[in-house]
Amino acid sequence: MKQGLFVVLSVMKPVTGVKFFFSFNFVPYFIRMKILDRYILKAHVAPFVVAFLTIVFVLILQFLTVFLNRFLGKGLELLTIAELILLQSAWMVGLAVPMAVLAATLITFGNLTNRSEIVVMRAGGLSIYRLIAPVLAAAMLVSIGVERFNNVVLPEANFQAKLLLRDISRAKPSVGLKENAFSRFIDGYSILVRQIDDKTGELRGITIYEGTKDDYTSVITAESGMIEFTEDYHYLIMTLHNGEIHEMDTSTREEYRLMSFSRHRFVFSSTGYGFERSDGQQLRRGDRELSAVQLKEIGDRFLVKIDSTRQVAVAELQAQMEHIAGSGRPLAAGEAASLLRRVPDRTAALEYVDLQLEQLDGYLDRLEGERKVYVNYMLEYHRKYALSFACIVFALVGAPLGVLARRGGFGIGAGLSLAFFVMYWSFLMLGEQLAGRSLVDPAIAMWMGNIVMMAIGIVAMLRVTGTVGGGHR
Repeated sequence: MKQGLFVVLSVMKPVTGVKFFFSFNFVPYFIRMKILDRYILKAHVAPFVVAFLTIVFVLILQFLTVFLNRFLGKGLELLTIAELILLQSAWMVGLAVPMAVLAATLITFGNLTNRSEIVVMRAGGLSIYRLIAPVLAAAMLVSIGVERFNNVVLPEANFQAKLLLRDISRAKPSVGLKENAFSRFIDGYSILVRQIDDKTGELRGITIYEGTKDDYTSVITAESGMIEFTEDYHYLIMTLHNGEIHEMDTSTREEYRLMSFSRHRFVFSSTGYGFERSDGQQLRRGDRELSAVQLKEIGDRFLVKIDSTRQVAVAELQAQMEHIAGSGRPLAAGEAASLLRRVPDRTAALEYVDLQLEQLDGYLDRLEGERKVYVNYMLEYHRKYALSFACIVFALVGAPLGVLARRGGFGIGAGLSLAFFVMYWSFLMLGEQLAGRSLVDPAIAMWMGNIVMMAIGIVAMLRVTGTVGGGHR
C-alpha cells in the first residue's frame, strides 16, 4: 500500500506549458522526478548484483570443470591456482555485465508491471520513454565502465594469465599433457600419454605422431619417459625409455624404417608454443592482450602490408599477361628462326611457367595470411566496443520486454535474458565466421548483433506505447 501511495504521489501531473516554468510547482515536480528516477534505479540494483554474481559464478564453475583437473594434484600452490582463476575470470566480467543489465531490466520492469506501478505512472502522464530514461542513463555509465575495463584491465589480465601459465609450464611441463588424450601443445606433434605420475612427473605409455616434415611421417612409441626444459628454457627435452621409431616415406610409400631404442632424447624447440622467459618483456602479446589503440595500430600496419603485397602480385601478373600478349604479334624472319631453335626445349619452358605460377601462388598465400591476421585484430578491436555498447542495447530491449511479459521474478528475467544473450552471441559467432571468409567487414561482423537487438528493442518499445497494435496502455 505504501509503495502504491508513493508512486501516485511521485507521478502526479504538474502544470504544463509556459506556466510550468513560472509556477511554484516546478521545484516539487523536479524533486518528484528525481525521487522517481531514484526509485526505478534502486529497484535495479539488487537484480543487477544478483544476476552479475550468478553469471560470473556459472562461468567460473564452467572454467573450473574444464581446467581444474589440469592443475590439481600437480604440486601447485593453492594461491597460484587462485591467482590463475582470478586472472581468467576477467574476460567473464565483460560478458557478465551486459547479461546482468538485460536480466536486471527485465526483472525490474516486469515487477513494476506486475504490481501495476507502470500503469499508475503512465496514468499520471509519464510516457514509457520517461520511465526508461534513468535506466538508459545508468546503462550508458555502465557501458563506459565496461569499455574502460575491456581496454585497460582485460588486456593486462589476459597477459598476466599468459605469463602465469608459462611459469606453471616451466615448473611442471607435464601440465600441457592430459592422460589418454592427444595433446597438441607442441606445434607439429600429437602426443598421447596413457598415465602421468603427478608426484614424479614420469610419463607411461607414450605415443608421438610427428607431422613437421613433408617427405616422411614418424611415429614414436615408448614405455616411459620424462619431460623437462633446458636451463635457458629454449628447448623442451623428452627422455624416452624402451621404445621404437617408425618412419615411412610419404612421397613414394615404398620405404619403411623401424628403429628400436632403450633410451632416446627427443628435443623440441620452445619457439612457437610460448615457453619463453615470462618476464613480460620478451613474450609477445596476442590480440586478446592488446588495447583498442594497439589493435588499431597493428591493423593499420597490416593494411599497408596487404596493399604492398597486392601491388606486387598485380604487377607480376600484369607483366606475365603482357608477355603472353606480346608473343602473339607477327614475327620477323630472324625472330622466327630463333623461336624455332627454342621450341624443342619444352622442359625449360614448362619449368619457367611452373616457377612463375609458384611465385604468383606465393604472393596470393602471403596476401591471404596477412588478410586473416588483419581480420583477427579488427574483430577484437570492434568486439571491445560492441560488447560495451551492448549494455545500452540490452537496457533498451529489456525494459519494453519486461512490460510486455507482465511478470517479474528472477526466473522469468534470467530465462528471457539468457535466450536473448544466446541470440546475441550467435550473431557474434556468425559474424566472426563471415568475416573470416571475407564475406563481411569485421566492423559489420561485430556490430551485427547490436543492430538486430536494437531493432527488436525498438519494435518492442513501439508495441508498448501502442504504435504497433495491441500495446499495453
